[in-house]
Amino acid sequence: MTSDARAALGRVRTEVGKAVVGQDQVVTGLVIALLCRGHVLLEGVPGTAKTLLVRTLSRSLGVESSRVQFTPDLMPGDVTGSLVYDARTAAFSFREGPVFTNLLLADEINRTPPKTQSSLLEAMEERQVTVDGDSRPLPDPFLVIATQNPIEYEGTYPLPEAQLDRFLLKLPVPLPAREAEVEVVRRHAAGFDPRDLDAAGVQTVASIDDLAAARAEVATVTLSDEVAGYIVDVCRATREAASVAVGVSPRGAAALMKTARAWAWMRGSTFVTPDDVKTLVEWTLAHRIQLRAEAELEAVTTRAVLASVLASVPVPR
Repeated sequence: MTSDARAALGRVRTEVGKAVVGQDQVVTGLVIALLCRGHVLLEGVPGTAKTLLVRTLSRSLGVESSRVQFTPDLMPGDVTGSLVYDARTAAFSFREGPVFTNLLLADEINRTPPKTQSSLLEAMEERQVTVDGDSRPLPDPFLVIATQNPIEYEGTYPLPEAQLDRFLLKLPVPLPAREAEVEVVRRHAAGFDPRDLDAAGVQTVASIDDLAAARAEVATVTLSDEVAGYIVDVCRATREAASVAVGVSPRGAAALMKTARAWAWMRGSTFVTPDDVKTLVEWTLAHRIQLRAEAELEAVTTRAVLASVLASVPVPR
């Protein structure tokens, strides 16, 4: 099935590769999130080009982006905006915060207290900000890309399960392979500046209209009753696993349907297959599972739980 919108988003993935090396899977995950109107949690050590990735994606799509460095003293108004008194008019006016953008990079979100973390909840779920009783809509598209460092927990505030469930995908940002890292060093030796996307040759290769057309096409991808049942059975199996304290909710099942459908569209299919579901299971469900304390002590991982679940649930033919 040919599609101008699919070709446009394919160009976006290629264009991001001009500045970001070795993170093709992460780029694919971000495109899926845009197609599904979802939000993404990136987990990786510092120095793996997470900020550059967001800026490059923004440039290639021709949309706005902003970045917030989450710190222990960050206040909710620093994210959403606040009322400011104007002495000239003797009235209060609303000053928009960095959340009023298309791509918001919430850097190290687990370093700020829950009060400020929760200021993003309404924006993520309702796509609006309410200040002093007035609701202000956010632009479309709107995507929160939050990052957290998986190796430093001192002075952090872990995201509660209710907030983790608001993220459509959790994408690991791995260290690049040796060949990719050599290419990174070569580019920097040749004068590459991550703050200068023009010099890197990154251009706008798609538009908001292309994204809207892609979303409309994704909505036409067929989901059979058998595959819908398979998605539900996988999610229900996580609730019954011996190592799991809290399994995947119905919201997680709906999220898995959305991401599998978007992936099916991206690969050119008109219908969702069980393999599409399997491909997106870990990204979509891993952060929605809470393990029992004894399972964590035994070094059981959510990845192992999901692998066991997929092996136990019958695949429709």
